[in-house]
Amino acid sequence: VQLVESGGRLVQPGGSLRLSCEFSGLHFDLYSIGWFRQAPGKEREGVLCISPSNNVINYTDSVKGRFTISRDNAKNMVYVQMNSLKPEDTAVYYCATHPRPVCPEVPIASLLRHTYDTWGQGTLVTVSS
Repeated sequence: VQLVESGGRLVQPGGSLRLSCEFSGLHFDLYSIGWFRQAPGKEREGVLCISPSNNVINYTDSVKGRFTISRDNAKNMVYVQMNSLKPEDTAVYYCATHPRPVCPEVPIASLLRHTYDTWGQGTLVTVSS
């Protein structure tokens, strides 16, 4: 399995971006896919997860109502639509696979990361005027 993220760039506060995660490998429809982010000097945190049946878990309260995750099982793609972006959304965004058809719910960030087994290289989102 390989994951490749794309779509990150510089955007002004209040702007929108759509990040993409391309999955290469077999059985995409058996994996839950999570999005994580890591800001400079901070721990990598979970943002959103989507199961093969499109059940969504939101890991970060700060993105509720602004970020939306979706997947296209026919194209092996997962997307996150990010609206009303804020400077504090600046981070490298990663997608990762969870080898179960249900998104994990683990309250501790470090333990949550360990439930995901394959990671992409990340894409940088910078929100600044």
